Amino acid sequence: MKGDQELQVIGQSVAAILGRLYYDNGGKSKWLATVVKLVGFPVLLPYYLLSIKTHATTHTDSKAASPRNRVLVYVALGVLVGAGCYLYSIGLLYLPVSTFSLICASQLAFNALFSYFLNSQKLTPIILNSLLLLTISSTLLAFNNEESNLKKVTRGQYVTSFICTIGASAGFGLVLSLQQVAFSKVLKRQTFSEVMDLIIYVNLVASCVSLVGLFASGEWKTLSSEMDSYKESALGLPVVPVLAVIIFHDKMNGLKVISMILAIWGFTSYVYQHYLDDKNLKKSIGISTEESSAPSEAEGSSGQKIQTSAS
Repeated sequence: MKGDQELQVIGQSVAAILGRLYYDNGGKSKWLATVVKLVGFPVLLPYYLLSIKTHATTHTDSKAASPRNRVLVYVALGVLVGAGCYLYSIGLLYLPVSTFSLICASQLAFNALFSYFLNSQKLTPIILNSLLLLTISSTLLAFNNEESNLKKVTRGQYVTSFICTIGASAGFGLVLSLQQVAFSKVLKRQTFSEVMDLIIYVNLVASCVSLVGLFASGEWKTLSSEMDSYKESALGLPVVPVLAVIIFHDKMNGLKVISMILAIWGFTSYVYQHYLDDKNLKKSIGISTEESSAPSEAEGSSGQKIQTSAS
């Protein structure tokens, strides 16, 4: 699952700009914003169906998880993902997208923390540096007093959105660690089909959760009028949070600039540690391969040394 954290943060950043666009152009439904974050997973199905033969295994794993355990994993993770997306929708409602995206970067810190307890990941000095920087970056934003461009935001609304965004970031950090636990303890393998099944079914459950929330909350009743009043707009290539200043005219005060610098520094430290881990892993694999393929010397019955190659 190396690199999943970075890719997810990038994906969430793109979703943040689209979500802000929805709210700024007349959107009001938090549950609809949640649904939109999740329902794109069917785009993976054609790739999955076309690639499954390439990655198919030729043997049956007797240790594979039972259907019941698989369903429990998918449902548990799906509910967590759905709840996290809803918290993100609340967070984006009252926070400028640049502030929201900077807080989302704290997910890497939460993931490293949960990985330490659940996945036995070592807290290296570089990871600790990343944890410290991302924590300080998010903490600084808690003291930032700013307003949305289109409406007055009270201090209470700002704090509510801030707490929800932090909670969602912590939740997704936990989900990533729990996924690794599921692969090692329940699913027992991490093949292509296993990974794709997890992604698809977890998002399916999360989508169902958000749809239930949409109808249970009654927000579906206002969707028709919302569609009539929604403003048309276009969006180019999003880069968060820099282009948020250009697209949404977010204010970049001194506190937010410092927070952004710390977040970028922390994110870079986190990515660099994973680069070192991958490099060391490839190096160790290369050494073990050379050792296993190198001819070894053994003595024959006559006492003469002969060479035998490992099969």
